[in-house]
Amino acid sequence: MGQSELCLIAKAFAFLLLVPGILGWGKEGHYLICKIAEGYFTEDTLSMVKELLPASAEGDLAAVCSWPDEIRWKAHYRWSSALHYVDTPDFFCNYNYSRDCHDTHEHKGRCVTAAIYNYTRQLESAYKEMTSEIRYNLTEALMFLSHFIGDVHQPLHVGFVGDLGGNSITVRWYRRKTNLHHVWDNMIIESALKTFYHSNLTLMIQAIQTNISGEWYNDVSAWRNCALNHTACPNPYASESISLACKYAYKNATPGSTLEDSYFLSRLPIVEKRLAQSGIRLASTLNRIFASEVKVAEI
Repeated sequence: MGQSELCLIAKAFAFLLLVPGILGWGKEGHYLICKIAEGYFTEDTLSMVKELLPASAEGDLAAVCSWPDEIRWKAHYRWSSALHYVDTPDFFCNYNYSRDCHDTHEHKGRCVTAAIYNYTRQLESAYKEMTSEIRYNLTEALMFLSHFIGDVHQPLHVGFVGDLGGNSITVRWYRRKTNLHHVWDNMIIESALKTFYHSNLTLMIQAIQTNISGEWYNDVSAWRNCALNHTACPNPYASESISLACKYAYKNATPGSTLEDSYFLSRLPIVEKRLAQSGIRLASTLNRIFASEVKVAEI
């Protein structure tokens, strides 16, 4: 391979590092979210999820929760890249569906909240009309929905358009050069695993489950609820995320800064709570889809 080809590959890789929402929560985060959700499935939901999962999952939704990240750069799935996030105007610190839900080409309805509505409708319509011809790939709908509910809870997946949700903010995570988005996708979780959980994801899942049944118990019913008895309600989740992005993710994380213990230890509780909320809300959404006659929220 010639030097010019290597240069092109390097430039392409550098570009991908700046693409918004490249990894969502990271493989560990999405696995954790779906594993938590599985503990709150009704019997009907558990049965339907197992029926829809690909054989490779062996009945475990968590095993395929990162699938949308794994396929987004394949030729047949490049259309899905814009569905992992929604950008908001710089420094507004709020989210508005009609203003913000579009891709970089201004195509409306191409963002993570719209994707959650879409895949909820696909699963719900097929479940209610089992005798009719099914027009959708319900296995993919389940995997996309499970992943995107996780993504919308990552604060920088509802970040500022000017810095691509923190992707263009170069920082150091301790000694390692990275970008702010990657810190929230992966590095806070990775550092927590090493520092507090002996690099054992199961221990981290158990700790968050303990908080759900303990410290956060009184909040869980509010996390589950959708206004007006709707099936899916991602807009409030997005509003929460941009608020947290402004209050915690962007704060004291200017370009070139070094993020160490003070940032890590004050942000980790935010990350763990968002992971917990994601799991509870994913389970609640799927439970409503597979057991309900309620309506998907109007946009």
